[in-house]
Formats: sequence, structure tokens, C-alpha cells
Amino acid sequence: MTVPVPGLTRVDHIGITVPDLAEASRFLIDVLGCEYMYTLGPYVHDDDWMTEHLNVHPRAVMRQLHFFRCGGQAIFEVFQYESPDQHQELPRNSDHGGHHVAFYVDDIDAAVDYLRAEGIRVLGEPTASSGPSEGQRWVYFLAPWGMQFELVSYPGGKAFDRQGTGPA
Repeated sequence: MTVPVPGLTRVDHIGITVPDLAEASRFLIDVLGCEYMYTLGPYVHDDDWMTEHLNVHPRAVMRQLHFFRCGGQAIFEVFQYESPDQHQELPRNSDHGGHHVAFYVDDIDAAVDYLRAEGIRVLGEPTASSGPSEGQRWVYFLAPWGMQFELVSYPGGKAFDRQGTGPA
């Protein structure tokens, strides 16, 4: 039996570093429908605080960070950094550190049509899952800076839910 982190109850927020905070804000608000909440920063330190607390170069500068609410719950913390050792290529899903954020939608076809009309690159067509995820359809799309997002939809539930084989 595993012992969980004491008091862990939910995801609080997802942090994303972007190359252009204004572009990311427009995408999150105008395309995804997130709500801008507030801004913090800049954060600059002359000691090792940035390395000790954020695992970045000690001379990294976090110009600003914006907080967004999306779907009434998920909160994005979006950073724009400048750092002497900054990597600018994004990891693919197959790379260590690869990642994506998935959003649930009721009508995946309508959502895909909307994204395409907004000029967002959608990767392929919605794919029907099989096995325990049967009943789900999903598709990936890219933010303007290349970050991977996903839409998922399973209005009738997934097979594992209907079969009672989900986690206890």
C-alpha cells in the first residue's frame, strides 16, 4: 500500500513557460476562453535564490507571470523568462519532459472545427480509443508557440467506467 502525500487533494495549477507572454495570453483568453486573473513579477535575484527555489540559472529573470482560470477550475501559471542557458526547443511527447494538457469537451467535432477556424494547427482527425478507453475520442492541437494540447470527449463514459474496472 502506498502512502500518499499528506493532504493531497487535487491539482492546483499548471505552470507553462512561453516565449511571448502577450501571444500566450491572447491564445488562452481568445481561443481557449480562459479568464485572466492577475500578474506577478518581475523576479530577479543576485544570489542563488532562482536556482535553489526554481531550478533555473541563478541569473535567470522571470519578467512576468500571468495566472488564468480555465473552465472554472484549471489554473495556468504562465511565465516568460530570460536566462543565459535557456533552451528554446520544445520537447515532443516522446522526449524526456514531454508533456501536454488535455481538455474535456462535450462535442469534439465542433471543438475541432472551431480550432481550425481560429487558425490553430490540429494534428490529424479525432481518434477513437479502444480497450479500457473505448467510448473516448481524442485529438492533439498546438498552441502558437508549439506546446501540445489535447481535446478528449467521452459523453457516454469510457469502457472501464461502464465495466467497473476503474481505480478503487
